[in-house]
Amino acid sequence: MSKFWSDYPIIEKEIDAVSSIIAKNAKCKDKVIESSILDLLNSGGKMLRPAFTIIASKFGNYNEERSRALASVMEMFHMATLVHDDIIDEAEFRRGKETVQSKYGKNYAVYIGDFLFCLCFRVLATTSSIERGIDVDTQVMSRICLGEIEQLNSRFDKNVSVKDYLKRTSGKTAELFSLSLYIGAAESSCDKKICRLFWNIGHNIGMAFQIIDDILDYTATDEELGKKSGNDLKEGIYTLPLILAMKKNPSVFENILNKDNYSNEEIDMIINIVKNNNGIDDAMKIANKYSQKAFRDINKLPDNEYRDILLGVVTKLLERSY
Repeated sequence: MSKFWSDYPIIEKEIDAVSSIIAKNAKCKDKVIESSILDLLNSGGKMLRPAFTIIASKFGNYNEERSRALASVMEMFHMATLVHDDIIDEAEFRRGKETVQSKYGKNYAVYIGDFLFCLCFRVLATTSSIERGIDVDTQVMSRICLGEIEQLNSRFDKNVSVKDYLKRTSGKTAELFSLSLYIGAAESSCDKKICRLFWNIGHNIGMAFQIIDDILDYTATDEELGKKSGNDLKEGIYTLPLILAMKKNPSVFENILNKDNYSNEEIDMIINIVKNNNGIDDAMKIANKYSQKAFRDINKLPDNEYRDILLGVVTKLLERSY
C-alpha cells in the first residue's frame, strides 16, 4: 500500500479493511484475472476514492460494514477504468509496474476491466440502498465513459478549447471524486446540504487533481511519474498547459502540431514551447482556483477530526510535485 495515509492511522486501518474486501471479491476460477486484480490493488495507488468515502461517512451514522463495502466499489470502479485506459493508450507501465494489457494482452485486459465492473454492481446490490445507490452510480459511470469518449474524439485536435478540456476533466476524473464523497455521506444519512457540499468538494478536488496531474506530465521525470512523461502529448491528448500556451501564441505551434504522431525529440520541443509560453504557470493558476474552492467548502463542514483529516489530505494532495 502507498505510504500516503501513514500520517492518518485511523484512515489507514480503514483502507486495509477495504483492500481485504477487494481481495476477497477478486477470488475467481481464472487465476490470471484474480492475480491481475491483486497486482492492481497492491501497485502502490493512493486509494483516494475509497478513503474519501470512509471520511465522508464519518460525518453521519457510520456503518462500518456498509461504508467499507461502498469504499471498495469506488476503488474497483477506478481500477476498471485504469485497465481500460491503458488498453486505449497502449500503455506499458503504470505506477512503475507493467500494465495488465502489456502483461497479458488487450483481450484479457478488456475482460479483467469488465469483471471489475461486475464486482462493483455485485457489492452494490448487497450493501447500499439499492435504488438510490445504483441509480447514482450508473449516472456517474455513464458521465465518466462519455468524458473518456470525448477525450478519444479530441485526439490531435488543435481546436480543443479550455472549456472542452474542463468539461472532459469534469466527466472523466472529477465525477468519481464527487461520487466517492457523496455516497459516503448519503449512505450514512447525512442531510442533503452536507451531501451536496461533499459533492462540490469532490468536484473541485478532482478538477485540481487532474490539472496538476496534466502539469506533471510536462514537468516530472519518468521515475517520479511511474510512467513515461509526455505520454498524453504523444497520444495526441492535448491538456490544459498546451491548450493555454496555444491560445497565447498559436503561430508557434502551427507546424509542429500538424501531424498525428510525434518523435521523442518533438515531444521535448513541444514541452519547452509550452513552458516558454507560460502554459505551466497559467494551468497552475486555474488548478489553484479549484483548490481554493475545495478548501472553502471543506471549512463549511461540521468541525470534527475528520474535517481536519480531509483538510490535511487535500493540502498534501494538491501541493504535490509528483
